[in-house]
This record gives sequence, C-alpha cells and structure tokens, in this order.
Amino acid sequence: MSLLDRVQRKAEDASPSGGVAAQPATPPTFALPTAGAPSVASLAVPAAESPSATPSWSVRASPANSAAPVAPPRRALEPAQFGRPAPVQTSPPPLRARPAETPGLGDPNRPTSLLSRTGDTGGSGDSTRTSSLMNRTGEAGGTGDGSRPTSLLSRTGTPPRPGQGRGALGAMYAQLRSRVHQRLVEELAGNTDSAPADVIRQRIAELVTEVIIEQGLTMSRQDRLRVVETLIHDVLGLGPLEDLLANPDIAEIMVNGPNQIYVEEKGKLMRSPVTFESTEQLMQVIDRIVSSIGRRVDESSPMVDARLKDGSRVNVIIPPLALRGPTVTIRKFSKEAFTIDDLVRFGTLTDEMAKFIRACVRGRLNVVVSGGTGSGKTTTLNVLSSFIPEDERIVTIEDAAELQLVQEHVVTLEARPANVEGRGQVTIRDLVINALRMRPDRIVVGECRGGEALDMLQAMNTGHDGSLTTLHANNPHDAVSRLETMVLMSGAELPSRAIREQIASAVNMIVHQSRLRDGTRRIVSITEVLGTGPDGVVMQEIFAFKQKGVDPETGKVIGELAPTGVLPEALERLSSEGEAVSEEMFAAA
Repeated sequence: MSLLDRVQRKAEDASPSGGVAAQPATPPTFALPTAGAPSVASLAVPAAESPSATPSWSVRASPANSAAPVAPPRRALEPAQFGRPAPVQTSPPPLRARPAETPGLGDPNRPTSLLSRTGDTGGSGDSTRTSSLMNRTGEAGGTGDGSRPTSLLSRTGTPPRPGQGRGALGAMYAQLRSRVHQRLVEELAGNTDSAPADVIRQRIAELVTEVIIEQGLTMSRQDRLRVVETLIHDVLGLGPLEDLLANPDIAEIMVNGPNQIYVEEKGKLMRSPVTFESTEQLMQVIDRIVSSIGRRVDESSPMVDARLKDGSRVNVIIPPLALRGPTVTIRKFSKEAFTIDDLVRFGTLTDEMAKFIRACVRGRLNVVVSGGTGSGKTTTLNVLSSFIPEDERIVTIEDAAELQLVQEHVVTLEARPANVEGRGQVTIRDLVINALRMRPDRIVVGECRGGEALDMLQAMNTGHDGSLTTLHANNPHDAVSRLETMVLMSGAELPSRAIREQIASAVNMIVHQSRLRDGTRRIVSITEVLGTGPDGVVMQEIFAFKQKGVDPETGKVIGELAPTGVLPEALERLSSEGEAVSEEMFAAA
C-alpha cells in the first residue's frame, strides 16, 4: 500500500458515515467529458446522506455546460490531494501495521533509510529518535577486545560480508606484520642475523607503534604485545614453532604442511592448535634452518637433514616429493644433556644395569646401541659417551651433529651432501676412514646406515677399542643381521662367514632400546656377543625387560627390568681394566 493510499484510508476512517466532516477549503474544478452536456453551477449532496445543509462537494464547470446535473465521483476514486479534512474530536483509530515486504515507500527494491535499518520507526514525538546511533543500534560501547564490531554494518546488526569479522581482523594483523617486517628489512639491509637481538627487539616494538598510528588502528595493549612477540619469532626465530620448541613436555614436532602440526607430548601424539599463516611462511622457516648449517633445499634437492642450534634433529622434505606441502620433523633434545641418573629416574634402566654399562664403557668394550625410530638411541649414546675418561681423544662422526659430549677433548665431524652441481659430497664412510688418521682413542659414530658399517668394524678391530655407534633394528639378533647386510652394502665381496667373524670380533655388547605402547622408552635388553658358531653369531642376554600387562585405567605398561641369571664372559676383562663389578647383580630374582 502506498503512502497516498494510507492517507486516504485515514481520511475515510476519521469522517462520519456517508460524508466528510467539513467542506474543502478550495473546491476542486472539473472538466466534464461531454462538450454538449449542460453545465451545472453546483451539486448538493441529498439530505438523506448528509444531515448538514452545507454541501459536501461542489463541482464548477465551464459556462457552456449548464444543462444537466452530473453525478458526484465515487469515493474510491477521490484523490487525497483534493483537500485535508478538518480533524474530528474522536478517539484515534488504531494504526495499521506496515507490511513487512514494503519497508520503504511501497517499492521493495527501494533502498531503506538508516533509521529503518536500525529499527527506528521515526515518529516525530518519539524520544528515541534523538538518541545516538550507538543507542539505537543497541551497542554498549567498546570493550577493548577483539569482539567489538569493526564496521558500521556490524554495529547496525547487518550481517558482515565474507572476509570481515575474525578473518578480516587476522588479515589486518597479517598486513601489519608484513609492513613492520618490510621496514625492518629495509633499515637493517637484510642483516638481521648479524644485528644484535636486543636492538632488533626494540626496533620491532617501535615500528609496530608507528605503523598502528599511521594506519589509525585501534589495538589493545595485549594484542600489540602479541604482534610484537610474533614478529620477533618471525625475524629472530622459527615463527610459530618457537612456542612448541620452548615447551619442555614436547619431545617431537611434526609439521604436515602449513595448516597441520602434530606434537609428541609426554609420549602421546596430539594435534597442536599452532599453524602457519601460509606455505611461504613455512618455507621461510625451513630456509632459515637449513641455511644456518650451510645446506639448501629446493625442487632439485627436496630432502635434507639439518639441526637446530640446540642440537635438535631436523628432517625436511618439500614438494614435489611431499604432495601435501612442506613437511618438517623436529626431534627435540633437552637443553641440558641427560645423565645416567636421569635415565634411572625415568625408568629407562635399573641401577644395576647402569653400573654394568658404565663398567663396559670405561673398560673399553665396543658397544652398539640398537632400536627403532624414536626409541631414544641417540639419548642413550649421549649418556654412554659421558663415561669416557677425560684424558682420551674422542672423534664423533654424524650425518647431522646431534651428540652433546661433555668432555673437553672432542673432535666433531659432520657429513656433507652434494652441491648444486652434484659435487663435494662427503659421506660418513669417508669421515670414518679419515678419522683413523686423526689418532683417536674413541670413535663414536652417530648412526650406521650403509657401507660405513664395514669401516666401523675395521676400526673396532684395529686398536680403537671402546668405540660406540647406533643402528636401527627390532632386537639384538636383528642388529647382527643388519650389520651383516650393511657390510655387503659397502660393495665388498666378502663371504658371510667372514663378515660374521668380523662382527663377533668387533662388537662386545648390544644395548637394545624400545619405545613401548604407552610412550615410555626402556632399555629392554643388554646382550653380550660371544663369538661365532655353526648357526652364526652366538649371543647371550644379560638383562631383559619382562612385560606383564597393561594397566586398563592408565594404559601404562606393567613390567620390570631384571637380570637373566647369566654371568657375562666379559667380567674377567672388566676386572683387568680396573672396572670390576659384583657378580651378585646378575643373580636372577
């Protein structure tokens, strides 16, 4: 219903039945349709219709038309602009509800006013019309947090467009960080690694304040500090990974693309809420990690092993090999190296086992630490190497330097991959061969994976007693088979019997470690290598872990580490080296 129709309807409701309340101030003039019809000067409403003597309508025609009377027009066709009737002293009629589909002037496509959008009816006598826009829209004022609406549309209750709200707020923060980072790079000319960290931190805080003022942003102090901290991590650290690396309960970080990060916390895998903003940010973090040790990763070389400054191991693989985006695996090391007392407290081994292993290392027995991935082999190797006397020269050889030896006289060697031209590669086997010329008392190889196993066995058999290494295996028997296979990988055409005799002569003890189903890491076996026999290498188990079950409530593995009751044949040699141990510790319970 249009505005004109509503005014006419109100006029009809206000007038008495059968006529209007008063005569119009200026009678309207009509032009009759028939030129030959007689004209009339006026037309009075019959008395039956109106008790008043005053006519309700008068029609004035041209002088030529004065012959016959003309019927008055129907009221349904009366235009409202013919005159506003005088008000009648009666109770006002109820207001008619405005149709919901026509909030404007009868046209649903016509834009509504701001008052209509905010819900104000716009009455002249309504006191709420003079209130502020904040009161009309129901906003109680800003609270200083991120929940405050940032646009006029959100304050007036209109649904925000896609991209506004939290997404737009995140985009605003990203743009802010981008501008601050760009200015910082321009000021430092890209020398963020050489500039003092305190200077960079202070300048980042200043730049954040400057950019906020320039852009006219409203940001709470807490949000500003969060932006500053994020920028410091991006410029000086590893971005979103910094918080995960600082958490002492997290042992491993697995990045499966920019939007998915898993962590191992207290032996259990769980998804972290931390994510990267984009693939580009993740690649920047990867480049910072690998470039710090002089390595590279790109499409031509999409895999790389690296390490962090604290010795944590890093493996990176990127597209096209990783189909879901860059993948990073970080195995964290504790900031302080574990001691044998820590392993005893963790339940990794017993006190009797610790005393026996200590005597074996100090008594210059060759020890191999075996186990699966993530079972704690490198940590155990670190602890075993701490038993080496201070007056001995130690040479460590690793693919990526991870060992944290506490001795002073230590030479650390690290393998190197090939360059862009495919040249300059230095393998672990090359380093083992070179270490034999460096007058080492002990050789510690981080992990044997291939042909270097042959050179390691030769070093153990040529006067370098007390050497240590690790390898992947399921149990001590598989460790011997793996050694035999890796010797064959060197390309040496040796018969199996000769290889087994080499292994039996070089290796004295195998310490096998496993990660149990509840996430705990245990040394589940200490096995002595005795020699060769008709069926291969002969071994005997000294200590073993006996699992009895699993706690249904906590999921913890129930079991104990205990001696098997077998006396090691190496006791005599240990005694001659001044590292005698009591035979009582080997008695079965």
